Amino acid sequence: MLVPVPSAPARVRARGHDPARRIALAAAARLRRGGVRARVASVLGQRRQVADQGGLGALERRRNMAGALYVRPGGAGLLAGVQPVLVDDVVTTGATLAEAARALRAQVPGVAGGGLFAAVVAGPADGFEPRSGKTRTDQYGRE
Repeated sequence: MLVPVPSAPARVRARGHDPARRIALAAAARLRRGGVRARVASVLGQRRQVADQGGLGALERRRNMAGALYVRPGGAGLLAGVQPVLVDDVVTTGATLAEAARALRAQVPGVAGGGLFAAVVAGPADGFEPRSGKTRTDQYGRE
């Protein structure tokens, strides 16, 4: 189960997309083509607004992210019995991934005893440009 780390809602609106979510969706599709059962569960949310991490040092980033994420209602059930893989678009100090792991461990039974994995993805040099403001879905409305 790929779990994208959420971007701030204002950043998503400004970009027109959520990079970590797009990466997770693309990775899940590629894994499925290779015969691996993979799904995306956007179960993390931001509990409060956080400062832009650019220009912050490691300690400031940890403080900025501390307690900022939570598992949305119903999210723990989606992750029951699976090992989540956290997906983020940029990893610098790891403060955001650490906060995402903390939120999962605190709210999803069974995650505390197992390890959490982080997927680090490098995008193309020219970046990702959304084709439209809409997420693509299949005929059943699934992403």
